[in-house]
Amino acid sequence: MQNSLMVRRQERGWSQQFLAEQLGVSRQTVISIEKGRFDPSLPLAFRLAEVFGCRIEDLFSP
Repeated sequence: MQNSLMVRRQERGWSQQFLAEQLGVSRQTVISIEKGRFDPSLPLAFRLAEVFGCRIEDLFSP
């Protein structure tokens, strides 16, 4: 699954560590999601959308 997480994070000037803290996950998890090596659970996807103020569909695409 492709995602725009890295671009959106960088646009806000957020570090991977900052995003991880906002999500309550490890920095390694953020890295894995950004690189497409890990698809987040539905609750984590909802949390990501909430943090970025958008819809899940805006972050992820098949």
